[in-house]
Amino acid sequence: MSYPLFPLNTVLFPSCMLDLQIFEARYLDMVSACMKRGEGFGVVTILEGQEVGEAASRFSAQGCEALIRDFQQRSNGLLGIRVEGGRRFRVDSVEVQPDQLTLAEVGWLADAEDGPLLPEHADLAALLGALAEHPMVASLGMGGVVGGQLALANQLAYLLPFSLEQKLQVLQLSEPLRRLELIQLLLEQMQGEMTA
Repeated sequence: MSYPLFPLNTVLFPSCMLDLQIFEARYLDMVSACMKRGEGFGVVTILEGQEVGEAASRFSAQGCEALIRDFQQRSNGLLGIRVEGGRRFRVDSVEVQPDQLTLAEVGWLADAEDGPLLPEHADLAALLGALAEHPMVASLGMGGVVGGQLALANQLAYLLPFSLEQKLQVLQLSEPLRRLELIQLLLEQMQGEMTA
C-alpha cells in the first residue's frame, strides 16, 4: 500500500501531539483523503530540502504515523490540524507524484514490551512533570504523570531541545529502557556543554 509522507523539520514520536498548519494543495488533498478513509499519514524528518515547494530531496529512513485528532480553520484562513503520533515505520521505497506529494511503501516497526517506571527514572519523570508546566506543552495536553517507560521516553525525546539527529537516534530504538538510557546520556552531555 502506498502511504503518503509529510516531510517536516521535526521528529514525531508515538502518542505525542503536533499542531500543523496546512496550506499547500498537495497536503490539503492528502489530509482530506486521510480523513475520508480514517487513516493517518507518515511524518518523516527532512535531512535535505525544504518543507514547502518541491519534495524534500532527503529525509529520514524512519518515521512516525500521524493520526488526525482535530482540525479547525485558523484565523488566517488556513487549515489547522492536530495529529497524534501512532506507529513507527521504516521507509522501504519512495515515489514522488507530479504534485510533489511523496508516497512510500513502508514497513511497520514494533515496539518492545513496555516496562514500569523504575526508581532510577525518578529524575526523568520529575523533568517531564516540570515540562508539563510550560504553556506550549500544556496546550498540547502532554507531560505530567505517565504510566510506563515508553510514554516517558517518547515525551521527553519529543519535548527536550535535542538535535534532530539525536531525536532520530531515540526514535530508532525499539526498547523503552534503551531509549531512556540514551535520553539520560544526551541530557548529561547537554549539561556538560552548559557548564563548560
